[in-house]
This record gives sequence, structure tokens and C-alpha cells, in this order.
Amino acid sequence: MKYLRLFFKILLGLVIAIGLFLAVSLAPVDETPYQQTAYYAQTRQRLNQLPAPPKPQTELRAGWAKVNLTPSFTTSTGGYGVRRGKHWTTVRDSIYVRTFVLDNGSTRAAVVALDLLITPPTVVEQLKKRLPEVGLRWEHVFIGAIHSHNTMGGWAPKLVGGLIAGDYEPRIIDLITDAILKSIRLAQQQTGPVEVGFTQVDATDFISNRLNQDGPVDGPIRLLKFRKKNGDSALLCTFSGHATLTNIHAYQYLTRDYPGALVDQLEQKTGSFVAFMAGAVGSTAPKAESEKDDPTTINRYADSLTARTLPALAQIQLRPDSSLAVLTLPLGLREPHARVIGNWRVRPWLFYALYGDYPSDLKALRIGRTILVGTPCDFSGELVADFNQIVAQEKINLMVTSFDGGYVGYITPDKYYHKDAYETQVMNWFGPYNGTYFVEMMKGLIERVSGSGH
Repeated sequence: MKYLRLFFKILLGLVIAIGLFLAVSLAPVDETPYQQTAYYAQTRQRLNQLPAPPKPQTELRAGWAKVNLTPSFTTSTGGYGVRRGKHWTTVRDSIYVRTFVLDNGSTRAAVVALDLLITPPTVVEQLKKRLPEVGLRWEHVFIGAIHSHNTMGGWAPKLVGGLIAGDYEPRIIDLITDAILKSIRLAQQQTGPVEVGFTQVDATDFISNRLNQDGPVDGPIRLLKFRKKNGDSALLCTFSGHATLTNIHAYQYLTRDYPGALVDQLEQKTGSFVAFMAGAVGSTAPKAESEKDDPTTINRYADSLTARTLPALAQIQLRPDSSLAVLTLPLGLREPHARVIGNWRVRPWLFYALYGDYPSDLKALRIGRTILVGTPCDFSGELVADFNQIVAQEKINLMVTSFDGGYVGYITPDKYYHKDAYETQVMNWFGPYNGTYFVEMMKGLIERVSGSGH
């Protein structure tokens, strides 16, 4: 009887301890409409206070360069938690930083494309400190990533970062930051007057909506082209298919996946410098005709995209246009809402302990009649259609990209918030209504950077 009483006391203590932990660790989802929140009012005020783009003082000048980012040591293979931090052992293809530097006498900006899963928030923290070394500030930089799930990891601390990118190694942050700064310096040394042109070609048949198989996708391959007076040319390419043609279990390969093969083919066939950024890839999968992790699958997929792209490139019209402006909007968010059971979420203190607390921005970059809008997330391709009206109204070309700095998970249409799916349950970190909220703020940025918002 004595031992039985002791057992029940211990059991009661455990129940009380678990109850107390749950009470301080969990909270119900807050479904207050975002327009009624303080973070919305603050972000709206910041948007309204953004400066008007200055008028150009010279013709548009541009330079471009790439720097090899492949480390001399192996790292965890970033991309999937199931790999448990295993290191890649084989370099299937090298990874790079590819950078454009643009200047029109009144504005200078850098466009940086990383052959990484995302733009690591830890790297952004370092860039904010070190960009003055190359005469820039974070507000001057538009950044993105190819989103290959088989590239260098090790750039994220804490538990969630470890699941995504493997064991944290501070030297990797220095490696990436140094390469970015070197690429900016090299691009600055090669600037010259350029003409600019844009085209896009439909490739909807090469991607699918994995959140809703009957839902729309953002199908175009979009291309922004620069050409110097000496004939040197460069392309910035975006597409909204996840770079996941390498199998989830093939951790042993370091590879740029299909974006790398596409870049290599376009460079070979056009003679241009080419950089790639993931577009609105949230919930979008590539359609492959054969098994993943067959290198020929990646090459055939890139072959198809290249074949679709080349005729459009041949028709692109290049013109002088000195318009250049870049805006950065610090983004307020609802407090963390990582859900664990039904409509219950972990409290902010626990989320920050597991993930970290990183500021996030929306970015807008105008180059001629083309506007790039960068998001700190996997941004859903379904939401891109919401910009059709403003694109027609402003008479612009639009390129929406993901992974511009701080990472806030998946941003999907609000109607899916309660859907039991990976994108909406596991990877929705900041609560309901963010699809509409992001679109509203992105439209506001488009208006400001195009000059019509003043």
C-alpha cells in the first residue's frame, strides 16, 4: 500500500507538471482580422512613409559577376529534416553567388541570387553589419535563392534550424557573407551602360499545385535581360517550381537541382551571364516524367524549360531605361502561431526558443518597366493572380520571388488556413489572414516604387 500511494503521488505530480507546462506553452489561435491589429497599423504606417523614388541622374549602368560558394569542407545537406543532419559527400555541381549591381546616378542597388535553400537569416544579420564595406546598406539589396533542397546547410542555429539545415557551423555564415561581398565588388568593377528588356513564357504544364491539385499555379518563366554596348548580356530568370527533383533521401549530393541545369544550359546557348531566383514556389511542385534523383531527369526537365525559353528570348526587345528604385518595408507580423494540435499553438517564448526571432522585410525593386517584389517566405503561386489588375493598371512587368531574407514559413491563400496539410499546418508560423495581408502590402510597395503611390 505504501508503494501504491507513492506511485499515485508521483503520477499526480507528473500530471500537474504537464498541465502547468501546457498552460505556459500553449494558447488558442488568435483569429482577429489583421486589419484590426497593431502590427498591421504599424506596417501600413511604414509603407506610407517610404520615400518617393528619386529621379535618375544618368543612364542605367549594370555589372554582373559570380563567385564560387562551394566549400572546401562538407556540410549538412540543407533541405529536409528526415536527413538528420547528414553531410553531402559528392559535389554533383558547384554552387555560386551570382550578383548584379545597378546604378542610375541617384540609386544604386545589388541583386543577389544564392544557390541555397533560402537566404539564411543569420547571413542577413551579418550583411546588415558588413554591407558598408562595399558602399551599400541592406535597404539597397534585393536577394533571393534557388531553393534547391540539396545544397549547403549548417547556417541556422536552434532546433528548427537544425532540422532544416543540419548542425550549425558559424564559419558557414562567414563563408556565405564573404562570397556575397566579393561578388558585389566584382560586379561593381564591371558596370557599364545597359539596355533592358523583359519577356515571359508560359510553363504551367511543368508544375503542379501540391496543396490543391485543382488549384492554379504561377506558370510563367520570367526573364529580365540586360545588354551592354559591347554586346555582353545577362539574364535574371525566375520560375515557380520547387527545386526538388533530387530525392529526399539523396543527402549525399551537393547540387543546384534543375535551376542549376537551366542556368548552365541558358548560358551555353545564349552566351549570357544567367542568374536564377525561385519565384512564388509555395505549394508548387515540378512535374517530372521519371523517378527523382536520376540526373537525367533533372537535365531533361531543364531541357524542356530551355526549349520553351529560347524562342521568347529571341523576340525580346531591349531599350534604354534609366528607371531604378529599391524599397524595403519592415514587416510586422501577428505573434507566432505554430500550431501543434487543432487550433492550439505554441506561445511566442517557446517558438522563439526553438526557432529564433528574426526581422523580416518585403522588398520592391524597379528596373525600367519591370518590378521585382521579394518575400521572406515560400510565397504561394496561387496569390500571384491577385496582382493582375495592378500590373495592367501600372503597365508593368512583375516578378515575385521568395526567400528575400528573414524566413516566416509558408504564405498561402487564407481559405486554406484550416486545411490539414504540410504547408498550412506545419509550415504556417504566423497565423491566419497572411495571404491577404501580404498581397495588400505588396500591392502598396508596387505603387510606391512605380511612383503612383504618392
